[in-house]
Amino acid sequence: MATRLQMAVDDSVLLRVTHSNLKTFSASVRFSLQSTVESVKEKLWRKCGTSVNSMSLELYDDTNSKISDLTDNSRPLGFYSPLDGFRLHVIDLDPSSVTSGGWLEDTSLVEKYTISEEDYDKRSGTFRKFKEKLVSQNPSAFEPKITDNYVEDLCAHIKVGDRCEVEPGEKRGVVKFVGRAESLAPGFWVGVQYDEPLGKHDGMVKGVRYFDCPPLHGAMVRSDKVKVGDYPERDPFEDEEI
Repeated sequence: MATRLQMAVDDSVLLRVTHSNLKTFSASVRFSLQSTVESVKEKLWRKCGTSVNSMSLELYDDTNSKISDLTDNSRPLGFYSPLDGFRLHVIDLDPSSVTSGGWLEDTSLVEKYTISEEDYDKRSGTFRKFKEKLVSQNPSAFEPKITDNYVEDLCAHIKVGDRCEVEPGEKRGVVKFVGRAESLAPGFWVGVQYDEPLGKHDGMVKGVRYFDCPPLHGAMVRSDKVKVGDYPERDPFEDEEI
């Protein structure tokens, strides 16, 4: 019984498969030791795309030392005494193979489909045509909710040095920056130094310094979130009962 069980367990081997043209390809595949080399190649063809007639196989041990070339397609795999963890290396001998040139791994080598603006405009059923139809049916739905001019007008009333309150949270502080921020989204921004450590930085955002303040006291917010005026620094004890 033990002998029969041992034979059943040892009837297959788990090999790591690599490929000469596919540098990122590596797979662990189980093979029957009774399978012929030709059957092994047919199994590998389905996994890596190299045809049986263009495939050469090399067997390496777990120290990456070459053991043998599997040159006889009629011999069983077990003839070459592979063990679990050995490497089976596929060499593609066809220069025009689908695996050659690297395009299966590097998509930048694949020619992309392009279309001119003129030809795209002539097509029906595109997203552009769908959007144009929606705009014609309801133009107001696609108008900007807050225009650049409106935001610029808001910023015109906000000056560096103004005391301010920022929503949400009624956070108080002083204006330290007003204008466009190259490292942030388009539009106008207001840099605020909070009175308390309620911010995210010290005035530097994504490698660009817009103002200086203590760590975690700085924030960049949109102008419609900022109110300037008489917002003195809060007394931390003003809410305590006497």
